[in-house]
Amino acid sequence: MAKPIAPPPRKNPQRRTRTPLLPPMHRSRLALAMTAAAAEGKFVLQVCATCRKPLYPPREACPWCLGMDLKWVEQPEGGRILAETTVHTSVDPYFRERLPWRVGAVQMDCGPTALMHLHSDCVPRGRVRVRLYLDKGGQSVLMALPEKDTPNMLDDVQLRELTCDPKHRRVLITDGRSPVGLAMAAALADAGCSIVFVGVAETWRRDDDLVALEAMKHVEIMPLDLTDTVSVDELCGEIGGKVDILIHTADYVRPGGVMTRPSVVTAKDEFEVNCFGLMRLAQSFGAAMAARGADGVNSAVAWVNVLSVFALSNWPEFGSHSASHAAAYSISQCLRAELRQGGIRVVNVLTGPVDDDWRQPLPPPKVAPERIAKMILGGLIRGVEEIWVGDVAADIKERWTANPKVLERELTAI
Repeated sequence: MAKPIAPPPRKNPQRRTRTPLLPPMHRSRLALAMTAAAAEGKFVLQVCATCRKPLYPPREACPWCLGMDLKWVEQPEGGRILAETTVHTSVDPYFRERLPWRVGAVQMDCGPTALMHLHSDCVPRGRVRVRLYLDKGGQSVLMALPEKDTPNMLDDVQLRELTCDPKHRRVLITDGRSPVGLAMAAALADAGCSIVFVGVAETWRRDDDLVALEAMKHVEIMPLDLTDTVSVDELCGEIGGKVDILIHTADYVRPGGVMTRPSVVTAKDEFEVNCFGLMRLAQSFGAAMAARGADGVNSAVAWVNVLSVFALSNWPEFGSHSASHAAAYSISQCLRAELRQGGIRVVNVLTGPVDDDWRQPLPPPKVAPERIAKMILGGLIRGVEEIWVGDVAADIKERWTANPKVLERELTAI
């Protein structure tokens, strides 16, 4: 049975910090479709359109009928362990520091047999749930979980290597006064975090949000102004070596497009927070987090960006806001590549219109900040890389995937 993880003791500064290493990352271009599915928490395999047989590993042609028409289709998660073993030695540097490591051959209910990671609570020859996860290198891997949830299941050492569970970790929320930031602080306070740092600009200004933050357990309010490089650097100097998960919740939003505004002042404010604020955070906190990507139970694991789904295609009613989030979305893709070297996962949370003061005139459906916080927490525990929140986000995603140009015409229609 998986043993519960105890709160880690205070770190000895004279001991070596384990160097972040990545597991083997070689994948074919075809296999990257499984990685894309794992990034959203889906379990997919190729299915031959001719003989209807699921295939694994990914192939160019069906080995049964030589058909070339192979589609990626979601599959049932059930399976049964055929054989299992525990690896105690390895020539690979990544696994060498993480042994012993349990692996096994699993016969999936959909047909194929695959070698995969085994959760410590899986029973030999027993039933399991097969899921796709992202490893530290951002590549898809198969893992077998027990058929039913077990006590302390999330504390399994191998599973924790593939997820970003906030238990016993220290989290930084970049804007505690935003509705999403406030809801996120409340959700994390009950999620087993050791401490939740909450950034607040103008801490001298007392309001209901600040009072609510002060009343939360495990929450520590920190001065942070994302428009001020000195403020970001000073906070990094104080807690940069402690942050395990960073959740960027700051959002400057105003209605209006390009021609409807008399100047670019408001657009500058939007880009200053939504785009350049993200860059300031990355330049200050990125290297410190990447250096701690393998630092034991409470290693640094995730960077979360809360973005508007209209980063994918501009919505003229909030035109420059959409543009600032499009820039932030592009920056997050660059940041994902840079932080991957330290095993840090960059999670993009794409939401529909948030139910806040600046979007009150908009008709429903809108997304409650509490729902965004719940989805982020669930995504960290599941270990995904993309989270879509709300009916609008789901609809935009579907239409953007089908035809981005048609979506552009629909959003910009008068």
